[in-house]
Amino acid sequence: MKTMTKRLIGIAPMVALAMLLVGCDFLGWFDAGDAIAATNGLAYPVVDTGQEKTYNNTSQISPPSEGQAFYGQDAQFDGNQPRYVDNGDGTVTDLVTGLMWQQGYNGKMTYSEAVAMADDFELASYADWRLPTIKELYSLIDFSGEDVSPMSNSANNPFIDTAYFEFAYGDTSAGERVIDSQWATRTLYAGSSNFGQLMFGVNFADGRIKGYPVGTTMGPGGQEKTYFVRYVRGNPSYGENDFFDNGDGTISDLATGLMWPRDDSGTGMNWEEALAYVQDLNEQNYLGYSDWRLPDAKELQSIVDYTRSPDATNSAAIDPVFNVTAITNEAGQKDWGFYWTDTTHASARGGQAAVYVAFGRGLGYMNGRFADVHGAGCQRSDPKIGEPSYGWAPQGDVSRIDNFVRVVRGGGVELADLAAISDTQSAARTPACAPSC
Repeated sequence: MKTMTKRLIGIAPMVALAMLLVGCDFLGWFDAGDAIAATNGLAYPVVDTGQEKTYNNTSQISPPSEGQAFYGQDAQFDGNQPRYVDNGDGTVTDLVTGLMWQQGYNGKMTYSEAVAMADDFELASYADWRLPTIKELYSLIDFSGEDVSPMSNSANNPFIDTAYFEFAYGDTSAGERVIDSQWATRTLYAGSSNFGQLMFGVNFADGRIKGYPVGTTMGPGGQEKTYFVRYVRGNPSYGENDFFDNGDGTISDLATGLMWPRDDSGTGMNWEEALAYVQDLNEQNYLGYSDWRLPDAKELQSIVDYTRSPDATNSAAIDPVFNVTAITNEAGQKDWGFYWTDTTHASARGGQAAVYVAFGRGLGYMNGRFADVHGAGCQRSDPKIGEPSYGWAPQGDVSRIDNFVRVVRGGGVELADLAAISDTQSAARTPACAPSC
């Protein structure tokens, strides 16, 4: 059961031992830079998404059993549960990742201002803060949140744990949209875009990774666009993969503990079909294993290589140790596809969409033509069923519906207790509040 109680129970033995060893100075002793992730010493442990509900193509359902439709989705697996410690000094330590985070944030600033400020930023007697990478920042995303319409005037269910981290939606009174809660990283897009240089950022209001413009006048009133900023320190290896070819059609990532097949599905399918496809592979003992699963959003994003892109390297945004099916995209270009995850992208309308990660261009249709609006490596969502289309969202996102699949196993992930899932299906999250709360 993915609850705060489980998180606290999980860290209690570690905290008790540390206090016995060092006495009351535990918080001063604990330094994220020296933290050992509670995941068998992995350098890049993937944090669970926090999704607690199960869905069909449109709405919430009781947890399906093995062999049934929609079995094998996110909430039915327990990964590395978030283990946050509020250090009481404006910082939060993640015991899973070994990262220490700024609990608050620095308001909105341009990308260049965010990079420059990191050099002089001090908090809790530490002066080695940095602007996070996209993989570091994405470790905080919590898919118990709900997507919000850009036209809404308010919302209260963001994609981050507001019990530990301060958060704000866009300021609608100042002319922003409620979804204007984009958070900056230092990861720049390796490809090209009509908007100039893009930075990959996380939107904790609507639960997406997108490429956002930097250094250009794309903000309100023709000003350079600004972003929220939250600095991080510790575990400089977080987000770095360590792939090993096992020679049997599988690839192990020694940094995350996950095992992947070298090949993808080779053909696209809708979300329900993707879940069924995994069950079929397990019945076949695919590559000698019968415990494959559709990866969750964070697991799949963990294998994106943000130094690669169709334009920069003439490849998908993934290490060449993997085989990736090439496609011809809607603009007639050689490209690579979108890949399903088992994570539903819930909204006030229910569970009609599921998360995908784009290993090729993040296409949209704007100003009468297709363009790479969000970059290879973006995380968006598609309707689970329907016909391919475009024009979704403000940037006219392409929606393919029939997306590819790359399964995964390992990583310390276990089947969740179905009864526990049922008990928590309707559990309410703590509503977000302003930083002054």
